[in-house]
Amino acid sequence: MRVVIIGGVAAGASAAARLRRLDETAEITLIERGEAISYANCGLPYHVGGVIPDRDDLLVMSAEGFRKRFNVAVRVRCEVTAIDRTAKTVTVRDADGAEEALPYDRLLLATGALPIQIPIPGLPDARRLTLTSLADMDRLVAAARDAKSALVIGGGAIGVETAENLARRGLKTTLVEKAGHLLPAMLDPEMAVDLPDALRAVGVDVRTGRTVAAWADGAATLDDGASLPAEIVVMALGVRPNSALAQATGLALGPRGHVAVDACLRTSDPDIFAAGDVAAAEGAAIALAGPANKQGRVAAANLLGGAVAYGGAQGSAVVGVGALCAASAGVTEGRARASGLACRPLYAHPQNHAGYYPGATPLRLKLLVGAAGEILGAQAIGAAGADKRIDVVATAMRLGLPAAALAALDLCYAPPFGAAKDPVNILGMLAGNAADGLTRPITPREIPEGAFLLDVREPAEFAAGTLPGAANIPLGQLRGRLGEVPRGRPTVVFCKVGQRGYFAERILAQRGFDVRNLSGGYTTWLAFRRAGLI
Repeated sequence: MRVVIIGGVAAGASAAARLRRLDETAEITLIERGEAISYANCGLPYHVGGVIPDRDDLLVMSAEGFRKRFNVAVRVRCEVTAIDRTAKTVTVRDADGAEEALPYDRLLLATGALPIQIPIPGLPDARRLTLTSLADMDRLVAAARDAKSALVIGGGAIGVETAENLARRGLKTTLVEKAGHLLPAMLDPEMAVDLPDALRAVGVDVRTGRTVAAWADGAATLDDGASLPAEIVVMALGVRPNSALAQATGLALGPRGHVAVDACLRTSDPDIFAAGDVAAAEGAAIALAGPANKQGRVAAANLLGGAVAYGGAQGSAVVGVGALCAASAGVTEGRARASGLACRPLYAHPQNHAGYYPGATPLRLKLLVGAAGEILGAQAIGAAGADKRIDVVATAMRLGLPAAALAALDLCYAPPFGAAKDPVNILGMLAGNAADGLTRPITPREIPEGAFLLDVREPAEFAAGTLPGAANIPLGQLRGRLGEVPRGRPTVVFCKVGQRGYFAERILAQRGFDVRNLSGGYTTWLAFRRAGLI
């Protein structure tokens, strides 16, 4: 079996290594147009900032080491310029321009993705940088040595990490994001409200809801007229599939230009497979290293005649943002509603571990529940513990567990690490109570006009801030003051984070009141207000 793999890094290199483990006799050729076939792409921003000081630490394995370990013909600094599907050959051009036709029995396209760039009037190419490869990283590091200011365009994961690390180098750094909040692909607006301040605390000037209108003489002008120092400009606007070769070959592409593949990662040509950022597995494309590595493993088995199905991905992701961690899995509420999915958001604001143990910090959690009680997505923000909670929810999603089942998960507990009721358990309890009709959660945007707003916190809490027009009856006094709650209109109860509000809801509901509980309480309402949603 002659197998040719076009592209290394996550999908291509993992496929080549798995192929060799499965079949010692296969003739495997890996062609990579760059100098490295296996490197830690996600670590690039951290070398820029000096967190990873040694560039070589990013190199997972050299081309020569890969050859020796896996007996794979590795050809770096070579590019495939054409595929002849009839003759079953690929045309390979080396660094000197020489070309040859290389035969294959099975072919894997792992050509990855290319950075998206936008035109900016006045910006010369020498000042325009990206960060998706080792070569990009080297150019950015070289440019940063002589620069005092930088502008990063794009507030996604790469943009946030790049801006923070340029600031860490001492550059006066500004991050500009067109959307109204950071990490828009991962988070809904009310969940991202703490992130700008977290970046500003490490020296990054954050401008959301803005675009870059022009550049001149080392400065950028935004659409609101603001002028920012920007000796170097980093485009961090996301990626597009590097599918030109597949398109020229006549393979079927998806609506966004990804190579269309079936569950086994087979393209419209039965002898050609595709994996990684270039591919859309059964219509879904997620440009992350985890899915790419898994796809490479699946592709390896199927290149040898197997029928292993790729199970898809939830897009589980995590990003460090200053002192905070932002993590998510599944779809955002915005994306769910845009797709016509019925969903119910639930909010919780527990601490990351037992509150009586020193060092506990708050978590901001959101669970998105579908019409049938399924988990559509989850988001978490916090100084500690956000990533592990999303990992648990992502696992439950993968196994098809309903949202309410999160309440029964047996998770680790000791005071320094968690609580007897883990934050994930709390999300499951919220979902289960809603499914059983024990609570009717409501978001700040869903508060009905004319509702009676009842704050059940203590008077000192009420005095420090509450919803406009709210009345205050502390939870401990509610049973004795029911006459103050009107029966002729809906009542919305709330506390700081939702728990006392739920207790009050149960008291009122069992006495015939039309009552709803504000999910996540006053804390959620404040987040909605800060995000400009109410």
